[in-house]
Amino acid sequence: MNIKITARKFKAHQTLKDFINDEVTSLQKFYDNIMNAEIILSYVKPNNSVKNAEIILQIPGQTLKAEDESDDFNKSVALSVRKLKSQLKKFRSKQIAR
Repeated sequence: MNIKITARKFKAHQTLKDFINDEVTSLQKFYDNIMNAEIILSYVKPNNSVKNAEIILQIPGQTLKAEDESDDFNKSVALSVRKLKSQLKKFRSKQIAR
């Protein structure tokens, strides 16, 4: 799986990148045929420190997307990954049902 991390208007620390890699690679437990993952980190409102994480997964025949915002990038990424886990479980159950 190719993982691409984009930080808009700031430079992401290596610890944040490592956390994102660990979280996104954990999605392979639910569906092992993920081709690409693109993570976009940005500030929604720099004054209020609202941080947004958007994750786009490319799987054969479909694109899955999850987005969440909170006061911390780690929390935003974790919430987005949680949403993607449920999407992947649903997608996989549809694949098995065929």
